[in-house]
Amino acid sequence: MADQKQEQKSLQTPLLTQKDHNFTNISDNYTQTHDQNHVNFNHTINIEETHENSQNPQIDTQNPYNFLNIDGFSGLSSSFTTADPFRNHNPRIEGIYEWFKIVICVPIAVIRVVLFGLSLFVGYVATKIALHGWKDRLNPMPRWRCRLMWVTRLSARCILFSFGYHWIKRKGRPASRETAPIVVSNHVSYTDPIFFFYELFPSIVSSDSHDTIPFVGTIIRAMQVIYVNRFSPASRKNAIHEIKRKASCNRFPRVLLFPEGTTTNGRFLLSFQMGAFVPRYPIQPVVVRYPYVHFDQSWGNISLGKLMFRMFTQFHNFMEVEYLPVVPPPRNQKENVSSFAKRTSNAMATALNVVQTSYGYGDMLLLSKAVEMKQENPSRYMAELAHPDLSYRINTTEALEFLDKFLSMNPGNSGCAKIDDFVSSLRLKRCDLSEKIFAFVDFEGTGRINFKQFLVASTRVLKQPWFQRACEYSFAKCRDNAQEYVSREKFGDAIRQAIADASDNDVASLFDMFDVDGDGRLRKHDFLTCLRKNPLHIALFSPLLQHEFSHTSNSFVDLEEIIC
Repeated sequence: MADQKQEQKSLQTPLLTQKDHNFTNISDNYTQTHDQNHVNFNHTINIEETHENSQNPQIDTQNPYNFLNIDGFSGLSSSFTTADPFRNHNPRIEGIYEWFKIVICVPIAVIRVVLFGLSLFVGYVATKIALHGWKDRLNPMPRWRCRLMWVTRLSARCILFSFGYHWIKRKGRPASRETAPIVVSNHVSYTDPIFFFYELFPSIVSSDSHDTIPFVGTIIRAMQVIYVNRFSPASRKNAIHEIKRKASCNRFPRVLLFPEGTTTNGRFLLSFQMGAFVPRYPIQPVVVRYPYVHFDQSWGNISLGKLMFRMFTQFHNFMEVEYLPVVPPPRNQKENVSSFAKRTSNAMATALNVVQTSYGYGDMLLLSKAVEMKQENPSRYMAELAHPDLSYRINTTEALEFLDKFLSMNPGNSGCAKIDDFVSSLRLKRCDLSEKIFAFVDFEGTGRINFKQFLVASTRVLKQPWFQRACEYSFAKCRDNAQEYVSREKFGDAIRQAIADASDNDVASLFDMFDVDGDGRLRKHDFLTCLRKNPLHIALFSPLLQHEFSHTSNSFVDLEEIIC
């Protein structure tokens, strides 16, 4: 009963409690302002202040990371929500009516497939002709080439017709390019960009992976697409520069972005990425709806081929597009980009009458990973990576690695892991230290942990300004002064200071985990790499660190002298 009550909490139950955090997030972890308790690694640390904290008699001796000045997770909540913005509600063909309709529509579907293929071919040929001989891709497409692209645009409308969108309901009108050079829209299905290609012929911001798609890659190149690699900070920075450059020149078409970064089921709005808002130009929001009774047209947990088949075998599919009033940019520098994005997302959420969430593209990758690993409730492994209460951004790649680690704990149907599986995954034995580490992660004291808790606890340790120094100092204390590596014997001596009764097998198991290249010697790179991937293990070296990290009061230079 307690689990059911917990699952029935509000969709907007925050992962963490509200604090005064002010950040600007250009993409997954692009730009941010840390709060005073979470600075980046290069920030200067006031060690005298840390020394004063270390003398505080209120320090919790049960906290295995107290030496890193981590004060636990007071007020945090990791309860599951019922929101799943990526779930298609009709992934299977169910009911007599649907099967009867599909059988009746099979002959129509054949005609539609022929129309689809013919339209795609005509559009591809027209685009090849329009692009032939055009080398200057940095400047706007010449007008005569744009006129040729009308053939491709009409082909796009025929493609929508073949998918069952015989008519499309519109509300409002597109603002002029001079009024709003940037257009943003929610993203529900692969038909969204096809419609905008026909309607507006914009310059679209797209993943660089789309360039290799047969036929489609050629067509979107004609839109003078702005490619972006989601995982490359340099690529994201260049994309923002291109958005600003094209938005500032009226000779270019409008710039279209889907700020959610991925498709949803249309019942929620994901956290916006900031690329559309950083240039600070007026933005026209557009919302797309797909009303349905029996067939959910959203591209969620359903394959593209199956979704296309279902579209071909419907009598008619409904699509509505609403152009909202233009959202002006911030009038002064005091209003940051995130508030500009918030005003835009509020307008879109109100028009759609949907809930705004803190899920993002990273959560979709976590969900896909859980599905791939055949978890029974994959939505429980989403972690609201874009939640504004997080005082630091969790990198998507790091989150996926931590998910792999958590899944090795055999979480089961509930999505929660117990202490024995947790300890086994960390290659520790059940002891006082491992129980303290588990209690640190289980900050709600339920006796089991979910992925959110594990992710937040791990990244909390990883992002501490002391962490990198603690890793380097641990290596320096473990290695023999005459060697550039840590031997098994030295490693065992260090581990037994934290776990006195650790057996040779316990030490060997941990050593093998740290020995990344498997050569029997722990070099500095192996040692630091393992701790970055398993930050909770820094507690194993706390006996080596307690004195230096509690009483060093001059500067980090003192530690550097020890490390070197």
